[in-house]
Amino acid sequence: MTAASEPHVIDTSKPHPARVYDWLLGGKDNYLVDQELAQKLPPQARENARRNRAFMRRAAAWLAGQGVDQFLDIGTGIPTEPNLHQIVQAITPAARVAYADNDPIVLRHAEALLVSTPEGATTYIQADVREPGAILEHARGFLDFDRPVALSLIALMHFIMDAEDPYGLTRTLIDALPPGSHLMFSHGTADEHPQLKESVSTAYKEGQVPLRMRERAEVERFFDGLDLVEPGLVTATEWFKDGPAPQREPSGFYVGVARVPGAPRG
Repeated sequence: MTAASEPHVIDTSKPHPARVYDWLLGGKDNYLVDQELAQKLPPQARENARRNRAFMRRAAAWLAGQGVDQFLDIGTGIPTEPNLHQIVQAITPAARVAYADNDPIVLRHAEALLVSTPEGATTYIQADVREPGAILEHARGFLDFDRPVALSLIALMHFIMDAEDPYGLTRTLIDALPPGSHLMFSHGTADEHPQLKESVSTAYKEGQVPLRMRERAEVERFFDGLDLVEPGLVTATEWFKDGPAPQREPSGFYVGVARVPGAPRG
């Protein structure tokens, strides 16, 4: 149970996506500036955040059920139970989970991310997906990259602008994974709510938070070279594997789980 980072000052002068998302999920670890942005979003935003979170829970549980016992979760966000390690360790107690986020407030609450089962382990690093090398360096010291790893990029890459090369950043992370690994991914879109695109974009722009919602074909590019598992690239409420299907309704997110081709090593 370890956390790696230097102390950082929390900037409360402008909103941060992790804290806005926390408010949308009903959390309390946010500031007035985050609340002001969140309250400018359409009413659907709160339910969409919950639908996206529910996808994460279903996908993580399915991967753990398939025997995946190593997870690298980037863009972790403020702890919201059940956290990823709680989901997967309930199925695979020995699972190891490495968390990373760039908001110092997540570090403040990292203790909640580090309460692992005795058999498993968790770690946390304050780091930005725009610097994948630093994340991978830490992860390699904690996870065994000779065995499959599940990379989780949930509701993250729509905050990476085209000029920052979101596809290249994702590819750098995926290329570091051994064969048999998986990508667990969700991305904001206006395809299901075209009438809300302008209001959402305006709210984030006024809050000085970069946002780049993408259409289906653009999201599909993140999975280039990977093998999408059924049901493929779908909206958040359409993805399920076990148990009853969730109610299919607009979610504002495209989601998918994909496998890195090739046989696992070892």
